[in-house]
Amino acid sequence: MAEQEKKKSKRQKRKGMNDVQWFAMQVLIFVVVLYVLFAHIIGVTTMPGADMYPRIDSGDLLLYYRLDKDPKSQDIVVYEKNDTKYVGRVIAVQGDTVEITKDNVVKVNGYNMIESNIFYETYPLEGFTKFPLTLGAGQCFILADQRQGSEDSRYFGPVSYSELDGTVITVMRRSNL
Repeated sequence: MAEQEKKKSKRQKRKGMNDVQWFAMQVLIFVVVLYVLFAHIIGVTTMPGADMYPRIDSGDLLLYYRLDKDPKSQDIVVYEKNDTKYVGRVIAVQGDTVEITKDNVVKVNGYNMIESNIFYETYPLEGFTKFPLTLGAGQCFILADQRQGSEDSRYFGPVSYSELDGTVITVMRRSNL
């Protein structure tokens, strides 16, 4: 008897809803929470190419935090330039001076960058971005880890903070899906 009274009091708390209505309301709340989470806070994309190889390979699933619009050096970010989605590593932020020398050395504020996780030389692209380049307010300089044949800030110049979609928070390897 006591168990039946507990069930009855729970149902009364639902304000006259039957079990199907209660379940439908819970599913609706769940869907709304997922929508808010993935439409406004967390982004999901696949790595569009091999620009970040070997750290991130083509087809890997990336989760990124959309609300982070203040990148720091070495952050991996998802950004959109010329209606194309890219993924790259932030090398310099607003106020920094970037230079890629003819000896294929990346310098930020006059100091050589030590990039222990980059296995390819960084060539300046002739006829595109002029070096040295001082970044203005709200701009960052982004390079791909695969420096040969990648489109990055050497090609199209600084990236505005407003063009950033977010900072990558995790990578799920396609071989594990």
